[in-house]
Amino acid sequence: MTGTETGAETGGDTGAGAGRFEGKVALVTGAGSGIGAALARQLSREGVRAVVLADVNGEGATAVADTLPAARAVALDVADATAVDVAVADVLRVEGRLDVVVHAAGVDDPQAKEWIADALVAGRPPEVTGRLADTAWQRVLRVNLDGTFHVLRAAVRAMLPRAAGAIVVIGSSSALDAPAGYPHYAASKAGVHALSQAVAKEVIGAGIRVNVVAPGPTETGMAARTPEALRAGFADPRVRPYATPEEIAEIALFLASDAAANLAGAVLLANGGRFTV
Repeated sequence: MTGTETGAETGGDTGAGAGRFEGKVALVTGAGSGIGAALARQLSREGVRAVVLADVNGEGATAVADTLPAARAVALDVADATAVDVAVADVLRVEGRLDVVVHAAGVDDPQAKEWIADALVAGRPPEVTGRLADTAWQRVLRVNLDGTFHVLRAAVRAMLPRAAGAIVVIGSSSALDAPAGYPHYAASKAGVHALSQAVAKEVIGAGIRVNVVAPGPTETGMAARTPEALRAGFADPRVRPYATPEEIAEIALFLASDAAANLAGAVLLANGGRFTV
């Protein structure tokens, strides 16, 4: 089972960059809601010939796709390597090419978040690692890290024959500040960043660009499931509040566009100024 780092926000049309993806074919994972849905909507507004919305929640992806022209949905568990390969092969069969892939699917751990929130309320350090079951560790790594590998591998295979393409992965600022009590999520996203950068170096010579966006707190379904005490802990009057899915989508689509032709292996930290690296 996967999930998406997303919630069901609709957002308005900013009109930014109209036509950047004219005639291109795109695949977005985690597109049933939140960041993934915002990505699909913006790609549709910017002229894609076709956009395929993939999500473990096939009904959610279909609901978004039904509101967009030249869009279709597919139920996809990114942790299933064969399913990812089949989904990408189907895009090639139907559309004949794949120009843009944005990988936004991922999961968090609601139980760990509850433990962290309880510790905040009690005024004590979180105690998570000693309580973390193998199944919880494996679930987060399987979806976030293995799933990213599956999507990157399939996308590279699809793009190599044309020696062109742009892949953008949604990482996390948690990979960089490694929040206490969230070892499996931080490790999975740090792995996602390193994996993406290694692949970026490998394929840039073949005309394929791979880049990463590392969001901070963003108003998604994942954020909506965050306990209030933990959400309050993210609040900082010195910086911007939670980003919107549309704001993160716009950064990702800049990386996917020709305007970012000189960027490969970049990790863009989009956390509203909470910290820098």
